Amino acid sequence: MDMREFVLVTFTILAQMSVGAFLVMGVVKIIVGRKAGVEEADRMGDRSLIAIVVVLGLGLLASLFHLGSPLAAPRAINNIGTSWLSREILSGSIFFVLGALYAILQWFKWGPAVLRNVIAWLAALVGIVLVYSMSMVYMLPTQPAWNNLATPVSFYTTTLLLGALAMGAAFVANYAYIKRKTPDCADLQCTLLRSTLRWIAVASVILLGVEFVVTPVYLVSLATGVPQAVASAKLIAGPLGPIFLIRMILAFIGAGVFGFFLYQNAQNVEREKLMGYLAYSAFVLVLIAEVLGRLIFYSSHVGITL
Repeated sequence: MDMREFVLVTFTILAQMSVGAFLVMGVVKIIVGRKAGVEEADRMGDRSLIAIVVVLGLGLLASLFHLGSPLAAPRAINNIGTSWLSREILSGSIFFVLGALYAILQWFKWGPAVLRNVIAWLAALVGIVLVYSMSMVYMLPTQPAWNNLATPVSFYTTTLLLGALAMGAAFVANYAYIKRKTPDCADLQCTLLRSTLRWIAVASVILLGVEFVVTPVYLVSLATGVPQAVASAKLIAGPLGPIFLIRMILAFIGAGVFGFFLYQNAQNVEREKLMGYLAYSAFVLVLIAEVLGRLIFYSSHVGITL
């Protein structure tokens, strides 16, 4: 695996996590807004906007170096009509601009709320297109290990799983800030936090289940496919086997075990500290697991030579 593929791991993971976090934040703000009002929803979610934009910006910066020269980026979108790579770069850039614009307007409360909401929804839609474009870049007939339905499914699963757990950690950090700065708001925010973390825990367990269904089906499809696909399966079962096993164990502990305990503790008051530790730990373990999974993705492909 060369340096360019490490750059791609960085770009795809960070970009997908940013899209997922933006989507989760949007859903949470809608639900919290209906429960407790727009002001409480903003208090809960606005600080995370800066982190989302920064993370995506770092991912896009990494993608520029994959092009060989950052100055080549404008030329990379010339084939927007025929190239999924061009569409990926364009949608990533638009998502970054819309996300940053929304973050600035929302942070300073500039402009009408309707305008901010429209920009947020546009950013979310472009983010979904970005993840789809990223997956389609790898749907190549000459790469059997990539040209599989598991590629878009796993990309979207990573997007939602990392996004949900990242926002869970962000909400915990935000609550700690609120409790320190404005204690009068802490009780209501604590109630909202516990409710939100319960749903995040449920989502993480469901998404883990999707991964644990898709992965064996994918491996079977490789093992029963063309010779190059069989070679990829042998790589995953052989040299990459230990990394694959560690990846699955970390994902199970982070999203499954910690997700279960997070749900349990989020139902009870006065367990905010333990709840925070679980949210942070779940996010870190799943992030490591997804990075390992993406390393396997890039290291296991065997191309068909013409």
